[in-house]
Parts: sequence; C-alpha cells; structure tokens
Amino acid sequence: MKNIALNDIHIKLGAKMVPFAGYNMPVQYEGVTAEHLTVRAAVGVFDVSHMGEFLVSGANALALIQKVTSNDASKLEIGDAQYSCFPNENNGIVDDLICYKMKEDQYLLVVNASNIEKDWNWISKYNQEFKADLTDLSEEYSLLAIQGPKAVEAMQSLSSLDLAAIPFYKFKISDFAGIENVIISATGYTGSGGFEIYCKNSDAEQIWDSVFEAGAAYGIKPIGLAARDTLRLEMGYCLYGNDINDTTSPIEAGLGWITKFTKDFVNADALAKEKEQKPERKLVAFELDERGIPRQGYDIVDENGDIIGVVTSGTMSPCLQKGIGMGYVPRILSKTGTKIHIQVRKKAIPATIIKLPFYKG
Repeated sequence: MKNIALNDIHIKLGAKMVPFAGYNMPVQYEGVTAEHLTVRAAVGVFDVSHMGEFLVSGANALALIQKVTSNDASKLEIGDAQYSCFPNENNGIVDDLICYKMKEDQYLLVVNASNIEKDWNWISKYNQEFKADLTDLSEEYSLLAIQGPKAVEAMQSLSSLDLAAIPFYKFKISDFAGIENVIISATGYTGSGGFEIYCKNSDAEQIWDSVFEAGAAYGIKPIGLAARDTLRLEMGYCLYGNDINDTTSPIEAGLGWITKFTKDFVNADALAKEKEQKPERKLVAFELDERGIPRQGYDIVDENGDIIGVVTSGTMSPCLQKGIGMGYVPRILSKTGTKIHIQVRKKAIPATIIKLPFYKG
C-alpha cells in the first residue's frame, strides 16, 4: 500500500483511511453529508494525490495524443485544459482524463489512480509509432482540489495571480502559498467551482498548511473521497469503474461531446458508426419518486418487474434529500420523463428519468 505525501496529516486530522487504487486515502473526516454541504456552501479541500500525471513532449506529442484520445487536442492553446477519454479497440473506454497544454509540444495528461499502469501501457503501445517523450510524474506530484463557492476569495491571499480571472478549464503556472511554479487549474469534480493545485510532493505540506490558514475565516474543512463521490454524482459526472469502463462506449455514456470525428483516433470508425446508427442503450440519470437509496449494481426494472438495466452509481443526495442515480437502459426507454423502477432489495421503487445535473446550484 502506497502513502500519499500528506498521509500523516490526514491521520492526525482523524480521517478514516481506506485502501483505494493501491493508496492509503482519506475517505471521510466528520461525515459525508457534512463534508458535502461544506463544499456546496463554502470551501473544502480534497487530497487527490493518488491521481496519475503523464508528461508527453516532443515533436510528435500532439500526434500521439490525437491518436489515443477522443477529443481534439489540436484546439488547445497553452493554458487550456480539456476533458477527454482513451477509447479502446472494442467500443469501450480505457480511461477518462484531463489534457493540459503546458507549452508548444508539451502536454500533461491527468488520469485516474486505479488506471495509471493500464493507461501508461496503452499510451506506450501507440507511442511505438510516434516516439514522443513520455514521463510518468505520478509519484512526484501531489494534487489538492480546493472546491466551493468561496474558494477563489479564500485563496486569493496565497497568490499574486488574480484567481478570479482564470476561466473554467484554463490554468496558470504561478506562485501559490510561497511556492513557485505551481499549476493552478480552474477545474474540479464537484460543480461548485474552485481550483486544482498541482505541486511537488516536497511542497505539499507547506501548501496544505497555508491553504487552511488562509481559509480559516471562510469555514474551510478537509473533505474525503466519499463526499467527492456524492458531489460528482449530483452533477452527473461519470466515474470510471462505475459509469464508464472497458465495455461502455463514449457514445452510449453521453460523452459524444468529447468524441470528435474531425480526426483519426483509436476505434474512430466504429464509434462514428455507432453514433450514426444510435447506440442500443444509454446512460440515464434518475430520481426516486419515493423514499429509498439506489446503489451500484441494483437492477433497473420495468412496471412488470422485468430487468431492463443496472444502476452504475447511486446515493441519497445530501442537497436534494432524495435518492438519485445513473444507469444504463435501452435507448427506447431513455427519454426524459420516462418512468422506471429501481429494485431496492425486495421492493421495486418508482423513479423518473431526468435531465442532468441533479443539483442546479
């Protein structure tokens, strides 16, 4: 089991630590609901240093990225971030990721912790043709997500940069908490605004301490991975391993918007055909009409009790105070407003398919 740089700090703070993707990670501190509501109303800090970072550079860096990712990285300018995925050769997804354009001919790919080795092998396979320079920085960097509506105001004293002037999905490299050359990215996984801070492991403790000192007047709190999951689900953001995986296509997962057929990429022809012919099933969002909590793996059934799909993510929404979830159903049953049922133990609870996000802010 690997430890992130701030492992001892989380233990001192009383975090419940759990194994996740080969790392010892803080899953919660004071409780999921309280942490969730802190991020929605004020500002919270997630340590997500288990995420992977790959540096891709050289004359063929863009060509390699264009081949292995679904989105069009040629549109990126220096300082841009882009959500994308690695399609596999069988209509599935190797992983989803964020691509940062650092310099001309240099990109940073941020991938899921559980897929670091798999993603590295996947990119390396295709790089035999392109011969870009690949460097795995995953063990060298820490990543703090400072999220919530008060994040900008709370953190402004820590940087000479005007944090409010960084648009969504843009980033700057600047000073932060007395450390130079920190990546300050206006990205996140919560839907409540804020930043993601990439720094060297050796600087993580200084930044963590400074962040909590600066945020004290704003009600800042540490937030665990459990609340990160409920926050992203309220926004309808996909989680790799739940809503997308090696067997789900980006088209059926609602990720057509990051799948650009203006270029050649892995499995592009098959995905273009699927988009044209329309997928047989679709990932939908639903709210329970009655009390209950949907969980991953629960069956989605029709009015006759026949199984029509499966829940991929589900929880009791802390903000909406109702059961919410996502899952795959046949396309003909995927229309907004369609009534379905979720099999919660022996009871089929009625639910309604809705348009995302669940949480409107």
